[in-house]
Amino acid sequence: MKVAIGTDHGGICLKSAIIDYLKSKGIEFCDFGTFSTDSVDYPDIAYPVAKAVAEGKFDKGILLCGTGIGMSITANKVKGIRAAVLSDEFSAQATAEHNDTNVLALGGRVVSPEKAVKLVDIWLSTPFAGGRHQQRIDKIKAIEESN
Repeated sequence: MKVAIGTDHGGICLKSAIIDYLKSKGIEFCDFGTFSTDSVDYPDIAYPVAKAVAEGKFDKGILLCGTGIGMSITANKVKGIRAAVLSDEFSAQATAEHNDTNVLALGGRVVSPEKAVKLVDIWLSTPFAGGRHQQRIDKIKAIEESN
């Protein structure tokens, strides 16, 4: 598995813990930045990460900002991306299992680094269930194609 990770200044407090987790699991990753707490615009990070996932260069993407919301809105503008904002364990499992999400967004002002790692672990380790959920994903793709 290959993961693209990116953060703005609001999520940088989560990045090192998540990178440490990815390293501990032997998961290949690429850090798209940012690398300091200096203010940056989240679309400048979210778009390249989402594009790289949509193009198949990475299997999954993890985006971090203050709430995860801005990153997820931006990522969801990219054709083929299904990004979800998470802050609890149930949603981490459900979005992987039911929505086959390929981008996860977390907020550094919403979850602790420890909680973020737990959510990433659940999300990455939960397989997509397929079945009736695939029908729903197909409908989402059809909507995307029509716009």
